[in-house]
Amino acid sequence: MNKARVRFAPSPTGFVHVGSLLTALYDWLIARQTGGTFILRIEDTDQKRFVPGSVENLLSVLKKVGLNPDEGVMLDKDGKAVQKGKFGPYVQSERLDIYRKYADQLIESGDAYYCFCSEERLTALREEQEKNKQLTRYDGHCRDISLEEAKARVAGGEKYVIRQRVPQDETMIHNDIIRGEVKFPLDSIDDSVLMKSDGFPTYHLAVVVDDHLMEITHVIRAQEWLPSTPKHLLLYRSFGWSAPQFAHMSHLLNKDRSKLSKRQGDVAVEDYLTQGYLPEALLNFLATVGWNEGDGSEQEIYSLDELIRKFSLEKIHKTAAYFDREKLDWINGIYIRNLSVEKLTDLCLPYLESEIKNSKADMTYLRNIIALEQERLKKLADLPGLVSYFFVDLPDYPTEMLVWKKSTAEVTKKNIEMLFDFMFGLKKWDKEHLEKEIIGWIGDNKLTNGEVLWPLRVALTGLEKSPGPFEVAAVLGREKSLARIKSAIESL
Repeated sequence: MNKARVRFAPSPTGFVHVGSLLTALYDWLIARQTGGTFILRIEDTDQKRFVPGSVENLLSVLKKVGLNPDEGVMLDKDGKAVQKGKFGPYVQSERLDIYRKYADQLIESGDAYYCFCSEERLTALREEQEKNKQLTRYDGHCRDISLEEAKARVAGGEKYVIRQRVPQDETMIHNDIIRGEVKFPLDSIDDSVLMKSDGFPTYHLAVVVDDHLMEITHVIRAQEWLPSTPKHLLLYRSFGWSAPQFAHMSHLLNKDRSKLSKRQGDVAVEDYLTQGYLPEALLNFLATVGWNEGDGSEQEIYSLDELIRKFSLEKIHKTAAYFDREKLDWINGIYIRNLSVEKLTDLCLPYLESEIKNSKADMTYLRNIIALEQERLKKLADLPGLVSYFFVDLPDYPTEMLVWKKSTAEVTKKNIEMLFDFMFGLKKWDKEHLEKEIIGWIGDNKLTNGEVLWPLRVALTGLEKSPGPFEVAAVLGREKSLARIKSAIESL
């Protein structure tokens, strides 16, 4: 493949959807794979939906996950959005004169026409079509107005839009990278608006003009834009331009096949990063949601370098991709376990800020705590709930929790008193030594592991589920461990 020029072109309407990040990832991979260019363009022609700060937020998210654009809109060293590249402006609202020029060209060639229909007429038309269970579409009312008459009405100040003139006696054939050959009977496609009455273009005109002028070679976008593709191909033909290659991705759905939406859970990339999903794990997960390398490969974990080498648009699945949160947790857990304890500790510090401040814990203590939980951790935000007992003087729990299910409070108290005396005499306090000595002591006293280790673990952690008592005691240290065991005896 020659050097690709691909563009990620979101609308600045709020948070960054994980589906948008998936598109950006595929764009970025193709650019890196071919030694090409990853361009960020902002499609803000729908000014009603514009949310201030969205562009900066988008760029910040891309920076956090490592998908920085090579050209277009990007962040400067002060965190402000700037534009770089020879094909700018890269913000559509700054390109209105360009779109006007090409809309006028389509008018002159007869591939577009002025439409003077009022909103009231269009609403009544749509309601009538719905009532008769017909396809809702524009009826071509203004299609045959002569250009001379139309220009006179425009000059007279009459309100208008510009519509594309779609041929009605043709079937267009499109070869999609993902979907293969797709046929579009043009008589089922209406004359879409290309230029609105406010002077802003619609997506159909703007995207074609921009992609051509910016020399885009591949367009990767959601399946929902597939029905619009013949309109875009007609525009390329009207202008005498070569069209880029198109790849229409399937929808990203919940496991229950419903649309991934904010109402049903987290869909914003920021939410996942805040919860402590590592950027590289999130990208790994998204890359494999709707793609695999084929040839019987069962590989699930890919570095970005591996994805650059192995990814191909042709192997993206045609069927819907499912956002499986359990799989994301599993992948994130693998990435967490592959981190050094030092690196993981640095990443965890913001999540333990209040605990650290209240307990004045030092870095060695923190690293030991995090090393203890590293194997169980699925996302960083879970950490405070798992390790809070390390940052209190004594854990709080109901006394009855100390009693092993096959024992009694009296027996439990006697066993813990004996264990306390034994542990008080131990000289070494590492995990291996504690385990060896305590297991030996249990055997020597003809006790069972359950009736000793259960109350020991509860005394140390105050939890029903936690790491083993030897690991916890080693991290807590001799003084804190003995103090907690003594407190448990007193509570019994």
